[in-house]
Amino acid sequence: MTTEVTNIVVEVMPHFEGYVYPNESGQHPLWSVLIVLYPYITGLVAGAFIMASLVRVFKVRALEPVYRLSMLTALAFLLCAPLPLLFHLGHPERCYEVMMTPHLTSPMAIFGFVYAWYLMAVLLLELWFDFRRDLVAWSNVTSGFRGIIYRLFTLGVTDVSGPALRLDDKIGRTLSIVGIPSAFLLHGYVGFIFGSIKANPWWGSPLVPIIFILSAVVSGIALCVFNYMVLSWVRRRNTDMPCLDIMARFLFYALVVDAAVEGLDWIHRIYAAEEGFQIMKVMIREKLFYTLNLGQATMGTLLPLLLLGSLQLLRKRVPELIRRRMYFASSALILVGVLAMRWNVVIGGQLFSKSLRGVMAYKMEFSGMEGWFMGAVLLALPFTILTVFIKLFLSEKLPSAGHGEPTAARG
Repeated sequence: MTTEVTNIVVEVMPHFEGYVYPNESGQHPLWSVLIVLYPYITGLVAGAFIMASLVRVFKVRALEPVYRLSMLTALAFLLCAPLPLLFHLGHPERCYEVMMTPHLTSPMAIFGFVYAWYLMAVLLLELWFDFRRDLVAWSNVTSGFRGIIYRLFTLGVTDVSGPALRLDDKIGRTLSIVGIPSAFLLHGYVGFIFGSIKANPWWGSPLVPIIFILSAVVSGIALCVFNYMVLSWVRRRNTDMPCLDIMARFLFYALVVDAAVEGLDWIHRIYAAEEGFQIMKVMIREKLFYTLNLGQATMGTLLPLLLLGSLQLLRKRVPELIRRRMYFASSALILVGVLAMRWNVVIGGQLFSKSLRGVMAYKMEFSGMEGWFMGAVLLALPFTILTVFIKLFLSEKLPSAGHGEPTAARG
């Protein structure tokens, strides 16, 4: 009888290493890969919008070829941002209750309001004012289902006179200015969710929201570089090297600031050496060795810094082909590194016990709602939506809007 009970306990209890308290025997990561993708996708949205704002607000004209691509990228990923949370819920059909019965003390509940504000009042409106003149022109010369879509998107506003276009530009720029703090709020509060948990030494730090915002800007700019180069390759068009050089420069500056703040956070943790520091060392040396030391620190930070930094010093001496390959490699490495950073935060913060004496083993499943296959599908979905947007609004076959004053960069 004793042997049977022992076998049952061994099968039920999760795998721990170190000391385990009885009340922790049922502990397991409640947040899996879907919650890893949640801050990752929202960060890409915020970073892509900041990239577009460099043109509209800060007048960086060299980035005009990627302005509209950046805006459409932000919209495609924003549409998919709540999906990881919805799939993680046991009853996603109840999500409307967040809006109907608001709970202002819950950071995740506030996401519904922040998301609705950013999508409806900022991003969609700015895109409509920017594309309105083109939508009117396309609706007049395009037939079939696509023509119906363009006519619907005009919302019946067909005035393309000079004063109307100037008003569009003024309103669009105002929305861009409002959108910058909104983008920081969209992703900063995600970092607030983790940073406000004081009982968890891996999460509880006032620098966590700032790190999330900076890594979002870095990953969003890297995504714009990645998308622009892939789109140019698919269309067999030469990339605009001045535009690419400026994007890489902003990417390098953002990465330097992000790496400096993350380094400051770790220096503070090492110097303070609070009670959870010993378990954090176990996590760094063992459980998160590959994702933290290799994925986030080496591949996602150090290598891109060396590649982009060397190009800032030797750009004129490096042939264009080599520069393009180095830019592409840097952007891809940064995207992987930021994803590893989200993994380290979400999963790493759940692998040690509340007593700070035990460490769990976590293995992600293939199938199921919390498996990596579902995560791959959700990560591929915004790229699919972006492809549709490019076909509809950035197709080379679309005619020019013709006369009238430009409302924004028409890249």
